[in-house]
Amino acid sequence: MREITYSEAVREALSQEMRKNDDVFILGEDIGVYGGAFGVTRGMIEEFGPDRIRNTPISESGIAGAAVGSALTGMRPIAELQFSDFITIALDQMANQAAKIRYMYGGKGKVPMVLRTPSGSGTGAAAQHSQSLEAWVAHVPGLKVVQPSTGYDAKGLLKAAIDDDNPVIFYEHKTLYGTKSDVPEEQYSIPLGQADIKREGTDVTIVAYAVMVPRALEAAKELEKEGISVEVVDPRTLVPLDKETIVKSVSKTGRVVVAHEAVKRGGYGGEIASMIAESDAFDFLDAPIKRLGGAESPIPYNPELEKAHVPQVPDMIKAVKETLNKA
Repeated sequence: MREITYSEAVREALSQEMRKNDDVFILGEDIGVYGGAFGVTRGMIEEFGPDRIRNTPISESGIAGAAVGSALTGMRPIAELQFSDFITIALDQMANQAAKIRYMYGGKGKVPMVLRTPSGSGTGAAAQHSQSLEAWVAHVPGLKVVQPSTGYDAKGLLKAAIDDDNPVIFYEHKTLYGTKSDVPEEQYSIPLGQADIKREGTDVTIVAYAVMVPRALEAAKELEKEGISVEVVDPRTLVPLDKETIVKSVSKTGRVVVAHEAVKRGGYGGEIASMIAESDAFDFLDAPIKRLGGAESPIPYNPELEKAHVPQVPDMIKAVKETLNKA
């Protein structure tokens, strides 16, 4: 199978869906000739033209509002925000309009739109361009939330998101854009709400998503040298959440570390941890649930401080050992 980057996998999914369905179009800032803030839509305007690759003014609320309106009239818009931090400006349209319209109108209206946006730290973009705010949108009933960790997952999940009749927030971690994985050239879909076991193990489960997945896999590889077997579960979608796969894994290993890049306080890891505690897996736990998350401060610009702000591989290794009383 061919190997392509995460960014190329996203672009391929977008292009394939646009070729298949004339109702699909993309709107956002600088997505045309410039190709978007991270180059994901580069070259697409040459194929699809300015009517379907629509540059917009610098107005995230306007981008989201236009997407909601066009979705209501039968289109399938894909809105791109340059940085996920800017979802704060679009949140009224997403949380109070997109998420609620289908419910308020008894299913007579629907909002089949995707809001794509690069998330997370690691590029030195500082406090206003490096946040992970997925817990905010995951809290809103009516919004689906996706966070793929590989190009393969990104392509399959994006297709499913575009085909969905509900609004989907699709996070693409900016430091994953250049990573490579095996991705089929043909179209395929990964159902929303289906987790993936990235690595099987017997001693401890790490539940992680987005950039935390490759870090969890690296930690597992290092721990294997010490005879510790780690299972890595990637939810892939936060809403809907595949509870069954997580519960099954934790019930098998008896120990769990939940890791994410977002600030630990109020982070989505708390939702996963409480779900485990309320499930049948609780009776199988041999140690308290361990959570890893970002520090309670704005993300620093300094690269060393930025790195220290969010969990790294050594932090995961330490957390696993603590659950085994081997720290």
